[in-house]
Amino acid sequence: MRRARTIIRKALEKGRDMGLKPLSVVVLDAGGHVQAFERENGAAPGRFAIAHGKAYGAVMLGMAGTAQMARAEQQAYFMAAVNGVYGGQVIPVPGGVLLRDKKGAVIGAVGVTGDSSDNDAIAAMAGIEAAGLTGEI
Repeated sequence: MRRARTIIRKALEKGRDMGLKPLSVVVLDAGGHVQAFERENGAAPGRFAIAHGKAYGAVMLGMAGTAQMARAEQQAYFMAAVNGVYGGQVIPVPGGVLLRDKKGAVIGAVGVTGDSSDNDAIAAMAGIEAAGLTGEI
């Protein structure tokens, strides 16, 4: 996805504008493959796995992080089973944002981590909107 770099750049800018802790941002395509990733100075090195898990769950389930968290709260056994199916790679919290094109088709996902999950989602949406796409948090 050629807009992946724009998404990352603008998400990180939003995080700095909001005074957030150092962020890490990953963009996945519709198949769950990494298109781009960046970790700000000061962000823990393990943040890639968290950002990836947020985005991976969104794209694999076709369900944004906020909806995944609600599902996990209502049906913990289901989400535990799903996470088992995906090798423990799903992190069902806000900050995993579905990417949709202008027609509404899922074309990938963005995962942001580093601050609170809600702030991570705000930063992701700023990047997505700057790239001319629609996000679902």
